[in-house]
Amino acid sequence: MPNHRLVLLFLHLSAVLGAADDGATILKIASSFRPAPSGWSSTSSDNYCHWPGLNCDASNRVTSINLSSKSLSGTVSPDISSLTELRSVSLQRNSLSGTIPSFANLSRLQTIYLDGNAFTSVSPDAFSGLTNLQTLSMSDNMNLSPWTFPDLSQSTGLVEVQLDNTSLFGTLPDIFDSMNSLQSIRLSYNNLSGTLPASLAGSMIQNLWINNQNGGFTGTLEVLSNMTQLSQVWLQKNMFTGPIPDLSKCIGLFDLQLRDNQLTGPVPKSLINLPNLKNVSLSNNKLQGPSPKFPSSVEKVTVNGINNFCTDNGDPCDPQVATLLEIAAGFGYPVFLSDNWAGNDACKLPSVTCDAQGNVITVNLAKKNLVGTISPAFGNLTSLKNLNLNDNKLTGPIPDGLTKLSSLQLLDVSNNNLSGNIPTFSSSVKFAYSGNSLLGKSGGSGDGGTSGSGASDGGSVGNSKSGGNDKNSIALIIGIVVGVLIFVAVVCFVSYKYIMNKKYGKFGKMEGSDTEKGVVKNGAMGGGMNGHGGVPGEMQSHSSGDHSDRHFIEGGNVVISMQVLRQVTDNFSEANILGKGGFGVVYKGEFHDGTQIAVKRMECVATGTKGMNEFQAEIAVLTKVRHRHLVALLGYCINGNERLLVYEYMPQGTLGQHLFEWPENGYAPLTWKQRVTIALDVARGVEYLHSLAQQSFIHRDLKPSNILLGDDMRAKVSDFGLVKNAPEGKYSVETRLAGTFGYLAPEYAATGRVTTKVDVYAFGVVLMEIITGRKALDETLPDEKSHLVTWFRRVLINKGNVPKVVDDTINFDDETMASIFKVAELAGHCTAREPYQRPDMGHAVNVLGPLVEQWKPTSQDDDENSGIDLHMSLPQALQRWQADEGTSTIYGDISYSETQSSIPAIPSGFPNSFSSTDCR
Repeated sequence: MPNHRLVLLFLHLSAVLGAADDGATILKIASSFRPAPSGWSSTSSDNYCHWPGLNCDASNRVTSINLSSKSLSGTVSPDISSLTELRSVSLQRNSLSGTIPSFANLSRLQTIYLDGNAFTSVSPDAFSGLTNLQTLSMSDNMNLSPWTFPDLSQSTGLVEVQLDNTSLFGTLPDIFDSMNSLQSIRLSYNNLSGTLPASLAGSMIQNLWINNQNGGFTGTLEVLSNMTQLSQVWLQKNMFTGPIPDLSKCIGLFDLQLRDNQLTGPVPKSLINLPNLKNVSLSNNKLQGPSPKFPSSVEKVTVNGINNFCTDNGDPCDPQVATLLEIAAGFGYPVFLSDNWAGNDACKLPSVTCDAQGNVITVNLAKKNLVGTISPAFGNLTSLKNLNLNDNKLTGPIPDGLTKLSSLQLLDVSNNNLSGNIPTFSSSVKFAYSGNSLLGKSGGSGDGGTSGSGASDGGSVGNSKSGGNDKNSIALIIGIVVGVLIFVAVVCFVSYKYIMNKKYGKFGKMEGSDTEKGVVKNGAMGGGMNGHGGVPGEMQSHSSGDHSDRHFIEGGNVVISMQVLRQVTDNFSEANILGKGGFGVVYKGEFHDGTQIAVKRMECVATGTKGMNEFQAEIAVLTKVRHRHLVALLGYCINGNERLLVYEYMPQGTLGQHLFEWPENGYAPLTWKQRVTIALDVARGVEYLHSLAQQSFIHRDLKPSNILLGDDMRAKVSDFGLVKNAPEGKYSVETRLAGTFGYLAPEYAATGRVTTKVDVYAFGVVLMEIITGRKALDETLPDEKSHLVTWFRRVLINKGNVPKVVDDTINFDDETMASIFKVAELAGHCTAREPYQRPDMGHAVNVLGPLVEQWKPTSQDDDENSGIDLHMSLPQALQRWQADEGTSTIYGDISYSETQSSIPAIPSGFPNSFSSTDCR
């Protein structure tokens, strides 16, 4: 009995001492906060279990700390690790900084919420040994120094991991097969790399978000095929390659985001037929085969953008193209083959030659660093004469079907890693197979390759006899190419004459003669033109002055005379000024047929023929681009040293007028629905521009990444058109002048470097303007409020402050307020200090889209993406336009790298940068 009492006494003393220790620890934690939480003391721990946000058990041991959204700064004391009974920590949405302390070996700890703070580092082994941990959430700690994925190997009961936007780098550990409870893992907006761990296949993960990595994951997506519990998968903005895997086992999958990767191969039917799929994005990949047709049950499908589909209407590929795709499948659908073998005409594809009847007779894939196997589909090319697969890394056997090709003359598979039997070819086939040490050593007769003459010289053909054959092949190819070029030239000339008589009615409707209109058909200029592509050269432009009233349409690019522009703007009258900026003045004008225009007039010094060529190349693309949310570039004028651009006029005023000047100008204030709709349309327009920029051959200084969103009428020569809203009204949301400090991302203000993330930052500022009705920079306000971004960031620290700063003209209920919170959160993400911490515009579209889902236009404009085929790169598009219109190819000598970066190399001859004297 005495012993029993001793044990009880010991336990009681332990509990008392433990409680005392917890009190001392809480005091240290309170002292580390700035200020101390309301109701807490930093001098006495009396009655600490009753402090707001603290919970204790019956022994006064602290079990939870809940101080979310309390406007706390300071640090978290490392002594928190001594609260051994701690089960929950909630410190999210504060301004805590310093080091995230170690929680190691707190065996009872179940949830950790540290999101939305300003921590700068993570303690080593901060989350090791947390055997009961279920939730780890510390998203949006963008100030963290780079750190690797934490040691969670002992947290086998994890349900949720949220580490997005936390400066993670490196690879993911292969630990997920032991986490049978894990349902959600969010690692977006980090710097992770490497391949997806194989252990993911054995997990029960439902929500997988690893999108928008700075650099990105690589390898294939094959592991997804065995993740049978998946419901939402966000993998966009990485570097994944290979085909989309068979996802037929993932029957619960409803949201799949795969855009902006390097995926190849056809879209599998198993994806199209998923029973619960509602949202899928596949744009900006290298996908092949026919464009997929999803059932009506899939509510949102995004496949536009850069892909290499053979058809855009779901029709099957041409049989020979389909065969080439099967061949590419044997090689694992390499990216370079996807780019090279785009389109639906096998005879136009690189490394492929056809006869006069359009039958493939040569496939030359030598020295392409190919891996994989030789597809039996080669046997379907029944007219094939020459097949070069030498000097690759191919494995497996040589298909027996190749021996049945009656026209085959040359087969070179030398210097690979092939195995299996050596097939027997007829004596007319030159068969080179040396450099395959395993060939002929596995099964079958060892002399299988010696019975025919093909085998007798098989080891030497590639070095000796193939030379003459190569010369003959080259001569044949040259002959075919010359013949095709002559034929194409004749067809283009005839087509050009026909097209020029049928097109371009908009400016042709102007009253009066051709000379009065200022528009003359190409070719009517006689021999008087000596500039690039028929455009007056620099010398002629100088001498012609305002008298160059004879103009023309070249390749669809409307050239408008200075005389006409003077007439329609009343000689550039000040009364017609729409806006002024560092890049020129914008005037309102109206053609004789009633077409209203905005004319941007810029002055610059002479740039020579090279500068003229660059300007012409830019215009060749800009006038082709059409999008529902972009203002069209209608034409241009070159007058001496001046460059003038003619845009579609925005009749409903600017966004700024509707936000800031509505009492003075008579406009009605915008409703919340209108504001979100405009924001969504801006996001869609800029997302489209960014997708074009990824494959544009236009110089990087002329890409849409230069666009800084704003509300005035100032823009650069580089605009792909100006973002507009429809059908609520055409509110112009033009580019923000670079000198407007309030819209500048920090990295642009300090270094002048312009990227798409600068656009995202400026878009975030526009969202803040839409919410608050305040300008980005208002010097009439006190310093602490004058800069919108700085002030609004402080507002976002406490969600409860947001309703207090909403524009007074917005009437909001609970539903509207919920929408405002989401837009406010998006604005905060878009204006993150570091570019890699900001989302892309596609994310903004995904956030804003559901907010206006209840409103849909009665009909979709037919010109949503008209004017450009998004299934081809811009160089290809330009060449296609010129071919269709019978004009010459400006960049016929462009060479494309077989391994492309996100933005391919620019054409040779383009400068490294453009100076301000180039009208910038």
